[in-house]
Amino acid sequence: MLELLPPPPTDPLWDLTYEFGTDDRPERLNLVLGVYRDQTGTTPVMAAVREAEIRLAERSESKEYRGLSGNAAFNRSLLDLVLGPGPGGPADRAAAVQTVAGSGALRLLADLIWRTRPGTTVWVSDPAYVNHRPILEAAGLKVRPYGWRDAEGGFDTAGVLRELREARRDDVVLLQGCCHNPTGVDPLLDDWEALAESAVRGGWVPFVDLAYHGLGDGLDADLLATRMLAERVPEMLIAVSCSKNFGLYSDRVGCAIVLGASARSVRHAETALQNAARTLYSMPPEHGAAVVTTILEDEGLRAAWRAELDVMRGRIMANRADLVAHLSALGRTEQARSLARQKGMFSMLPLTPQQMLRLRRQYAVYGTTSGRINIAGIPANRIPRLAQGIAAVLDTADAPRVILPA
Repeated sequence: MLELLPPPPTDPLWDLTYEFGTDDRPERLNLVLGVYRDQTGTTPVMAAVREAEIRLAERSESKEYRGLSGNAAFNRSLLDLVLGPGPGGPADRAAAVQTVAGSGALRLLADLIWRTRPGTTVWVSDPAYVNHRPILEAAGLKVRPYGWRDAEGGFDTAGVLRELREARRDDVVLLQGCCHNPTGVDPLLDDWEALAESAVRGGWVPFVDLAYHGLGDGLDADLLATRMLAERVPEMLIAVSCSKNFGLYSDRVGCAIVLGASARSVRHAETALQNAARTLYSMPPEHGAAVVTTILEDEGLRAAWRAELDVMRGRIMANRADLVAHLSALGRTEQARSLARQKGMFSMLPLTPQQMLRLRRQYAVYGTTSGRINIAGIPANRIPRLAQGIAAVLDTADAPRVILPA
């Protein structure tokens, strides 16, 4: 049987990560994977997470099954965090199911779309997170790209709205709630208002991917667009990850949220998500969800977590500002202006795939072929050399830039 399996494609991000592991140059710099690293290059365990784990260990609660929806307290906490607490808001017409991280939430919600209407088209930004298209297509959905950036590298408001006028009623449009991966380019609030109006008028369903909230403009500011959409549209899907803002990468903690126009439709959607989870992995792991719940339900731990999140966001912003300043000092003002507009963990360097290859070979800087680098992974003392490498490869004549998958 296995002899009949054709050679499958490999994952480009993990291929680069493997290559980095075999590189013996001491100056090598891994900016491929989207993980936060401190000044020492370590991905730390947040102090609030460590304290929550101590409390959980002391309680030594049962390891019994939680059920198909996972940890119910976690689901309630995530609904309040994402959609805002208090009665009378969007959370009153929403249901949440714990998932295996944000990718698991994307897949469960993709399965829900397929079960609802197998021929659904999902519109995905171009460029997009490298796993968006594979997850959607694996669920049997059609994927149609729409543009994201304008000629100056900002959000292409007119272009996006023009393209989405072609979306049919009940099509689904995948939007990243903040800190767009891979570009770092986000719509302004007025743009989000226009997107909400487009959804209501055109009848398409927003599918919001929330993976980096808290690392752009601050937690509440980063959730503002998602909450506004939830207030405006009758139906909405949200995939939430706790990997980045809680630092729980390997614990795989996430949540799938559905909002509907009626209690009946939400109930049916929740059951469909549970059924999909049952056939994929039965139920999600408990530990990370219990950590998040412990933090969000305790006023002191919640405040400590938000303070740590602000420190992480501040480091990311400082790294980007420092890189912008060094590029400007090297005479690369146009490229610096483009980077300065971006936010969150990632930035897109204005380099061709060939120039990214030279950056890797000559300067030991690992980023994706599309030009994406992890701003959160740069030690501050390495930024001057990184800027010099970028400027040097920009000085090298090359073919016109071609956008490739991240």
